[in-house]
Amino acid sequence: MEAYEAQWNKAKDQPEVFWSAIAAHFQWKKPWNKVLEWNFEEPCIRWFEGAQLNITENCLDRHLDSIGDQAALVWEPNDPSEPFQSLSYRELHQEVETAAAMLRMHGIKKGDRVCIYLPMVPELAIAVMACARVGAIHSVVFGGFSAQSIADRINDAQCNLVICSDGAFRGSKTIPMKSTVDDALDRCPSVNKVLVLTRSRSAVSMIKTRDFWWKEEFEKAKEKRAELGYAEVMEAEDPLFILYTSGSTGKPKGVVHTTAGYMVWANYTFVNAFQFQPGDVHFCTADIGWITGHSYILYGPLSAGATSLMFEGVPSWPDARRFWQIVEKHRVQLFYTAPTAIRSLMGSPYRPSENDLSSLRVLGSVGEPINETAWQWYKDEVGGGRLPITDTWWQTETGGIMICPIPGITPEKPGKATLPLPGIVPVLFNEKGEELHALQSSGNLCIKAPWPGMLRTTWGDHERCKNTYFSAYPGNYFTGDGCERDADGYYKITGRVDDVLNVSGHRIGTAELENAINQFTDVVESAVVGYPHEIKGQGIYAFVILNRTPEDPALIKQDILATVSRLIGPIAKPDEILFVEALPKTRSGKIMRRILRKIAEGQPEAIGDTSTLLDPDVVKAILEASQNKP
Repeated sequence: MEAYEAQWNKAKDQPEVFWSAIAAHFQWKKPWNKVLEWNFEEPCIRWFEGAQLNITENCLDRHLDSIGDQAALVWEPNDPSEPFQSLSYRELHQEVETAAAMLRMHGIKKGDRVCIYLPMVPELAIAVMACARVGAIHSVVFGGFSAQSIADRINDAQCNLVICSDGAFRGSKTIPMKSTVDDALDRCPSVNKVLVLTRSRSAVSMIKTRDFWWKEEFEKAKEKRAELGYAEVMEAEDPLFILYTSGSTGKPKGVVHTTAGYMVWANYTFVNAFQFQPGDVHFCTADIGWITGHSYILYGPLSAGATSLMFEGVPSWPDARRFWQIVEKHRVQLFYTAPTAIRSLMGSPYRPSENDLSSLRVLGSVGEPINETAWQWYKDEVGGGRLPITDTWWQTETGGIMICPIPGITPEKPGKATLPLPGIVPVLFNEKGEELHALQSSGNLCIKAPWPGMLRTTWGDHERCKNTYFSAYPGNYFTGDGCERDADGYYKITGRVDDVLNVSGHRIGTAELENAINQFTDVVESAVVGYPHEIKGQGIYAFVILNRTPEDPALIKQDILATVSRLIGPIAKPDEILFVEALPKTRSGKIMRRILRKIAEGQPEAIGDTSTLLDPDVVKAILEASQNKP
């Protein structure tokens, strides 16, 4: 702990000296002129100004002489009867070079945007890194999103090319992918090329001059690998990727991460948060469609020379032993999963200890805050009561882990993210905008100083970035999360304080969800809140006003769920829908979600003052409807 405190203080007091020493371990084409320049008012953040590099050379090329024959990527398929694949650093390097040549043969160049909509297969990792190699900005879209959500993201970034598959396997289901992309592309004029990977062997439509088979184009590119597979020279602040996340408006925002700072932060946090040792196998169960997969399946582990394991399936299929079988099979040392997965496996008749988990050294938790019961089960059942748990708090916008216990160093407290990593200076503010200096405090969590992996802007709308993250508490980055700090200075994240839900670790904006519900023909208005959910952590509760009394309420609910699935995706479907006559509104027309949240939580006694409502009787009617809900 003394070493941690010394490092944390050095990073806070001398950030340029601290990060210059960390960055010196990487491969640079040209060194930086200045380590850091920042202004949170604009906001304008620049790290390693003047430096040139390519992130794939730091993830692949620089390892070839030392660990070229070590497994870089191990892929475990959805169906356990299908053989796993292992790609060494040398093999992955060749695949990425070939894919980079393929992209260049299709006209992709530095600065172009490429949308990637693929299942969790090796080609997803290869496609992402091929984009980075040619300097194209990748925008990975999670495979559960709808055609409308894909179109919104493609159009916002003005993508030139889409990489997708015919279909995907998820548990016992086969999911169409290409047909969903086809529906999206009807409204995406910027796209002129589509590369289609064969995975499910589903029938697909292929349009001449637009659609090309990945396998055929990849074979052609092999001859051009030496000529066209080179790593583009990138400036430190050149954008690396866009990743869309829900916000407090109906439109998803494209969080932009740049090359050098993100690379340094993803690597630094991976090595320290997991106490990585050379030769470790790291199993992150996330999807590369989310930031966790970007940072802790690809860029963090590969830049550190780890063996990264990616899994196509789900933890419950063919049965709830799948995670533990994979850990045993591949002798995993570092295991990183979500509280949602942990809670779902707690009810399984299979005990993790039925499999040989003796290779495990560190357990990690990511997504929503983990409750104490799930933390203890994880510790006892998976960790045998002895393994450290790194309970990590961070966001899409932060690029990597911000607050977590360092395994074997930080004393643990169940359910608490504990202490900030070096480079992170958390502060708490009350609703009046006053900083809370007392050690034991509860307020809104902000970060006081820049760190290398933080977002730089929101794509095409810098003003939105400023308003969302830097305006509420001037001079600070506002996380949107509530937080408690205890007498030991440990931080516990209490959940979102803005209009964003955290469902199974996926952030879903209430405005985006309400917009989708309101598009259903019979809906007049809706309001969405979160409530405690046994498995997901936070569930979605929708209060809906219809334009007529439904003959079959159950059927209308199913239709609303289908509408949400089509417009956003199945991950956004409400868990509960309550039909009401009116919503509680102030005289200025603002919906009082605080009241709806207490009703959804089953705490009507905690509703509090309703005198500011336009019609306080509305609350009584909603309470009555909730109590009579079938």
